[in-house]
Amino acid sequence: MIRALWNSRSAMNAQQEKLDSISNNIANVNTVGYKREDVSFQDLVYETLNRKGYPNNGNDPNEPLNGSGVRATEWIRDNSQGVLKETGAKTDFAIDGEGFFRVTLPDGRKAYERSGSFNIDSNGDIVDKSGNRLDIEFTEEGAELFNSGTNFSENNLIVNKDGEVFVNIQDNGQDRSIPYGKINIYAPIGQNSLSSIGENLYVPNPGVQMNEALDTDIMQGFLEESNVDVAKELTDMIVAQRSFELGSRGLKTADEMWGLINSMKGR
Repeated sequence: MIRALWNSRSAMNAQQEKLDSISNNIANVNTVGYKREDVSFQDLVYETLNRKGYPNNGNDPNEPLNGSGVRATEWIRDNSQGVLKETGAKTDFAIDGEGFFRVTLPDGRKAYERSGSFNIDSNGDIVDKSGNRLDIEFTEEGAELFNSGTNFSENNLIVNKDGEVFVNIQDNGQDRSIPYGKINIYAPIGQNSLSSIGENLYVPNPGVQMNEALDTDIMQGFLEESNVDVAKELTDMIVAQRSFELGSRGLKTADEMWGLINSMKGR
């Protein structure tokens, strides 16, 4: 009976984490660039019922086994691409392919994000919704323009699919596009190499190197929607709730059995 209680509790804890991930996904269904997260499960110790000496997990697949339940291990991020939605805004960028934009936080740290919803601040810098500055690798001419006070505006900013940034200026009464710099896209090695720090931002895990992503395009005037499928999340939520309810009934039944045993011993 103690084993049954343990199994029910571990299963309920695992399903609670599953429900937490589902609620987080649904809450971010309209968050630009959000990547859904899922919970992986792992079986706890199994042992054979044909005990001969010390308990063991058995080597014969046909032997009857008794398990200790399951537990939630880690949250896995689904990095599949969301739908690209055209906005027409020149400060909106979408990544068509793998990788992340790199931004500089107010404290000087580097972080990465998939959301390409940017603005131009009062200093003429391209920043995200939290004020983090988008990293741009300046050309020599772009650095001179930056130092001279020529910054971005929504009317002079052009970014091609390779991430090359151009600024339109008036030169002797004629429009001229000057190569200002390049927006690099970075990708880690491995699927779970980044940790979330909130606000849709990520930092590399210790020892993880960020490299420039290949075969990736930047789409100006587009945003990437979240890759959350509400129908799937609701279906998973129903399954998780039913599993949680089953574990709860198991605890209730075990509690009633303990009460019955205690009442019999008290007579």
